[in-house]
Amino acid sequence: MNKKNHFPIAKQIREELSIHNDIRIDNYYWLNNRDNEEVINYLKAENDYTKKIMSHSENFQKALFEEMKGRIKEDDASVPYKFNGYWYLTKYEAGKEYPIYVRKKETLEANEEILFDCNELAKNLSYFNLGGISISPDNTLAAFSIDTVSRRQYTIQIKNLITGEIYSDKILNTTGSATWGNDNKTLFYSMKDDVTLRSHKIFKHKLHSDSSTDTEVYHEVDETFNTFVYKTKSKKYIVIGSSSTMSSEYRFLNADTPDGDFNIFQERTKDLEYNIAHFNDSFYIISNIDKAKNFKVLKVNENDTNKANWVDVIPHRKAVLIEDIEIFKDYLVVNERENGLNRLRIMSWSGKEDYYLPFNSETYTTYIGNNPDFESDLLRYGYSSLNTPGSVIDYNFKTKQSEIKKEQEVLGGKFKKENYETKRIWATARDGVKVPISLVYKKGIKLDGTNPLLQYAYGSYGSTIDPSFSSIRLSLIDRGFIYAISHIRGGEYLGREWYENGKLLTKKNTFTDFIDCSKYLIEQKYTSSKQLYAYGGSAGGLLMGAIINMNPELYNGILAAVPFVDVVTTMLDDTIPLTTGEYDEWGNPNELKYYNYMKSYSPYDNVEAKEYPNMLVTTGLHDSQVQYWEPAKWVAKLRAYKTDTNKLLLHTDIESGHGGASGRFESLKDVALEYAFLLDLEGIYG
Repeated sequence: MNKKNHFPIAKQIREELSIHNDIRIDNYYWLNNRDNEEVINYLKAENDYTKKIMSHSENFQKALFEEMKGRIKEDDASVPYKFNGYWYLTKYEAGKEYPIYVRKKETLEANEEILFDCNELAKNLSYFNLGGISISPDNTLAAFSIDTVSRRQYTIQIKNLITGEIYSDKILNTTGSATWGNDNKTLFYSMKDDVTLRSHKIFKHKLHSDSSTDTEVYHEVDETFNTFVYKTKSKKYIVIGSSSTMSSEYRFLNADTPDGDFNIFQERTKDLEYNIAHFNDSFYIISNIDKAKNFKVLKVNENDTNKANWVDVIPHRKAVLIEDIEIFKDYLVVNERENGLNRLRIMSWSGKEDYYLPFNSETYTTYIGNNPDFESDLLRYGYSSLNTPGSVIDYNFKTKQSEIKKEQEVLGGKFKKENYETKRIWATARDGVKVPISLVYKKGIKLDGTNPLLQYAYGSYGSTIDPSFSSIRLSLIDRGFIYAISHIRGGEYLGREWYENGKLLTKKNTFTDFIDCSKYLIEQKYTSSKQLYAYGGSAGGLLMGAIINMNPELYNGILAAVPFVDVVTTMLDDTIPLTTGEYDEWGNPNELKYYNYMKSYSPYDNVEAKEYPNMLVTTGLHDSQVQYWEPAKWVAKLRAYKTDTNKLLLHTDIESGHGGASGRFESLKDVALEYAFLLDLEGIYG
């Protein structure tokens, strides 16, 4: 502890990291050991310091928590969906943190059958997550998975839904998902590597047997690939998939013969991506084959699936990204994206109908929902916008009518969507490219450069951050904040090329796009550098680290959640979860060109003696995605280098991992801390 400033000072132990005849000095490498008591003590000291610095806002944090919680309907339930003779839904009860999974036989008026009450399962546990539920074809058994550590290592068990008995079968260290063969006795699941946590093997389990005798049916030996298993919507096939960032491969087996051999669908080829869905006697494929950068839809007979036999159903279009399809007996539904906006295309198999569902906003998102029945005349889809709570909607193919089955309630009586302005604006990046920004704020505020603004982005893996509604966010917006989502390169908002121009050796476009959006927001008087705040998590935390090294003067405050900031060291360590599968995203630093490029932007390696913005950094001790020591080392190094007196706070959740606290409302306490940090910097306390 620093006596003068009262903040923790991590000791320095020189560690030389050498590769490519280059030496990096890491004085905080020793923090890479969660079993070291000194490490835990340091993290706790940082927590104590954060609590002390924010102690004046404790009552405000509690008020924010209650305010955010108060907008959420506690006794709530999902819209039921029908599958194999039963209606399934998830409900929440007032005063309880966890969901209750129930079903009703044939009709919604039938007696309710509780499958799992997670409130009971989570008793006396500091962390709990029910990973997945898989119902056997005869509806009598449920395979379910539980994680009590937050390392995403799930234990699969089997429950008899007739008697309520949980069988002794116990399968450790899985991804959490399981798939039944049609014999109601065979369960397929994916196993994780003990060290890297990569899902690398598919096993077959027989009911009432010891998992140590389970049969390995597939081993993914390529360390850049992950493997998974599922059953097709048609219920005919068990499918084993293998995927890397840029390639995929599938195998399939008739679910009626679970002890048979899997057939390969199409062997992996570098840069060939595809997904498959089964209907009637054919597989439908979404693929980038034949240089279809934004993907196209193809079809092939189930008896000979080699790519030489694939036939176009929807050809490639340069301006339209195909994201997903849903198959019905009479219709094909396609989720497309054009100019950043989602569209749902309805195509009849007869060829007589081909049209889009109408959406009028520029700050909305829509997606295909849960549609497990081929025979249905209803498409279930979701919709929300920055000022419109999420809705679950059923669209009738025959009548062309939509029915809102449920719109998210915002309790408290204050929210009216017409009180909020939403818009999409375009910033010009330094290379001339136009970058879209989605905005929401209270109507009537003056755009005179005096508004606090929180700018959010992610910008990696082709993951698109769509402009959707958040009742939690209202706690900032109602206090005068503008909320902005920058749709920067590295995501897929403007198509596949948008992603490819923000990865590997063009990764810096992600960072400069965000900075150029910041400058534009300031120029257009949405905010000023004294009132601009930035937020990003995980790979978005890397973004935060990069922008404050490049242009710290633009921001008054930064929220960096579970930030991936020690890029070079992590990507050189193939024992860390996810590393090998990330080479297609960041590059392999064992190759000199990727090492040099990575090193040039890695936030931890580029900390300098200069002024940095106010910062709140959060992490979880058991995080399997971004190891806790990355933000811990980063904060320690920033403390040693930065020349300002701005706040630098590190909060480590000792009980959780990448997703933060479990429980429906418990995680809101973390958000309350983040919002109190921002509002405190603005001098807003009510």
